[in-house]
Amino acid sequence: MDPHIDPNATPAGPSRRAFLQSGGALVVAFALPASGRAAVAGATALSAYVRIASDNRVTVVCGSSEMGQGVLTAIPMLVAEELDADWALVGVEQAPVDQAYNNPMFGMQATGGSTTVRANWLPMRQAGAAAREMLVAAAAAQWQVDASRLSTAQGVVSGPGGKKASYGSLVAAASKLPVPAQPKLKDSPAFKLLGKPTRRLDTQAKSNGSARFGIDAQVPGMLVAVMARAPAAGAKPKLVNEAAAKAVKGVRQVINLPSGVAVLATGYWAAKQGRDALAVQWDLGAAATLNSAAISELLDQGAREADAVALDRGNPRDATATATKTLDARYEAPYLAHACMEPLNCTAWVQGDSVEIWAGTQSQGPAQGILGQVAQVTPAKVKINTLLLGGGFGRRFAPDFTIDATLLSKLSGKPVKLIYTREDDMAAGFYRPPSVVRFSGALDEQGSLTMLKAGVGSPSIMAGSGFMQIPANGVDAMALEGLVDHPYDIPNQRIAYGRQEPGPQVWFWRSVGHSQNGFFTEGFIDEMAAAAGKDPFEFRRTLLAKSPRHKAVLELAAQKAGWGQPLPKGVARGIAVVSSFGSYVAEVAEVSLGADGTPRVHRVVAAVDCGMTVNPLTIERQIEGAIVYGLTAALYGKISFKDGRVEQGNFHQYPMLRMNEMPKVEVHIVKSSEAPGGVGEPGTPPIAPAVVNALFALTGQRVRTLPIAAAQFRKA
Repeated sequence: MDPHIDPNATPAGPSRRAFLQSGGALVVAFALPASGRAAVAGATALSAYVRIASDNRVTVVCGSSEMGQGVLTAIPMLVAEELDADWALVGVEQAPVDQAYNNPMFGMQATGGSTTVRANWLPMRQAGAAAREMLVAAAAAQWQVDASRLSTAQGVVSGPGGKKASYGSLVAAASKLPVPAQPKLKDSPAFKLLGKPTRRLDTQAKSNGSARFGIDAQVPGMLVAVMARAPAAGAKPKLVNEAAAKAVKGVRQVINLPSGVAVLATGYWAAKQGRDALAVQWDLGAAATLNSAAISELLDQGAREADAVALDRGNPRDATATATKTLDARYEAPYLAHACMEPLNCTAWVQGDSVEIWAGTQSQGPAQGILGQVAQVTPAKVKINTLLLGGGFGRRFAPDFTIDATLLSKLSGKPVKLIYTREDDMAAGFYRPPSVVRFSGALDEQGSLTMLKAGVGSPSIMAGSGFMQIPANGVDAMALEGLVDHPYDIPNQRIAYGRQEPGPQVWFWRSVGHSQNGFFTEGFIDEMAAAAGKDPFEFRRTLLAKSPRHKAVLELAAQKAGWGQPLPKGVARGIAVVSSFGSYVAEVAEVSLGADGTPRVHRVVAAVDCGMTVNPLTIERQIEGAIVYGLTAALYGKISFKDGRVEQGNFHQYPMLRMNEMPKVEVHIVKSSEAPGGVGEPGTPPIAPAVVNALFALTGQRVRTLPIAAAQFRKA
């Protein structure tokens, strides 16, 4: 029978009291009170994560959000491996909000930072192993034999004399037994499911249209809201044609919020027409003079004056004085939007002292507390239905769309579905920070890199997040990740941060600081290789003697790409290697130029070491997707400002990589026994530098600013 998925079902979960009394999330996940093990839809719960029905169907409850990265398959695989379940009978459903489902790396129920598998590698396997031992113990008691004489496979316990019992027949008795505190886990050579290519559990539902995304939520009597959003922080409406909006057929209410003016109607089109009819004129205040040129200069000042020192090693001044050759370079990356394919949306219903929302959100745990404050109810009275996300990339970690939907429901007295138009989404803030870095490098007479200095000017995600603080040394770690922790063995270094805040809200974007700093670092290392007169691959290898995992993926990517072998005329290769989120990725890009100077990427070869693997198919697809995302940003991505407003409105001004532009991608996975790393984000940082380094090999011209300007390569 086909695997099933129900992201909307609500499983029986542990009480908060049980959690607090247990003293630890892992214990709680197993030590449910009796009421928590009650049958649900014909199934019996063995833990917060596992239910087994009499027909041997296993349902795994997943606390992470599914936004295409495959967690609704990975989490069940972790459980099923140790449970020895029949994979054909394993299904998954989305967890409610409860501390038992907290991300162990975050300490809250939230999804991001490529953490789901890393954080749950042990807890989910332990959940499966504990359930298996309980089932074995139940069979041993029934047959009056020692548990050590029993074995499990495909959802069946087997014993001496040919005895067999299905999990479904044992689960009721097993649920009454003590939960093992330290269940025995398999050694990796014994894995039958983990590490094997496995079809995703959500493919069928997404293919036949039964899967529910946030925008699919329907509540009887709901209104649809579209907002005239404030175009800048602090902007206030000075003229609003509310009468014109209310004259639109289907419009029911116009509501003012701190973030803008909302029109509530019986459907989306009426709400949008009503919103447009508002014809809001805005007082932008101090933001009226914001423009991209001034932002660039402000960040450049931060880079020149950077004094929050993150790394100070050796003596860069002396190394510069004795150098045979030195090089200075300035790199820049712009604001970027997340541009999720599913527009941001949230359906909320505030009824008396309770709130219920339906949304694709990456941050259920924080949202419960935030929305409790918004609606002035206790957090326990906030129910969050996590639906599928049509792209997240960090954007759906932000609370803005859930806050406004909740406010609109509270003020209107109706259930409200708030939908951002694409233009609203582009202009709503929460961008990848822009950044400028000023590099200095020095080579000795052997061509060895002896000194690296970098000053970075950028706004702070930590400060802008609302839940993190910049440490006393003034260094925002996210502004420097991928740079301060680069793998190269350079004896003299100084890397510093110069915070500058142009104004627009910044946020986490796929691979966060690595996205720009991978481009910066790998671009400049390539420049130093050229200055030394050395092959960029060999130059890196020499500097990676103390970083074996970086070196291994670099060598594998180069080998699989045929580094050094001839290419067709007009095509060149570039290479880059970046580690992020516990994984190591090297990429080689083969690039040519069109007659108008537009780069064309024909092939990308990626090598990834993400430690022990769950599903190789997911890894390949995530690396491919990360390359598409990063290549789109390298070729096209830019949010710019003029007279206080965002200049990009829709995809004609913020293009995506099209199908006919997609390169052939090869993904090679390093077999590893190391702890699992992330895969959702690490494939993004190396692609931009690999492409620009190929362009240098092809033309002799450096690209130091993204997106790549075709005009730079256009023939006169």
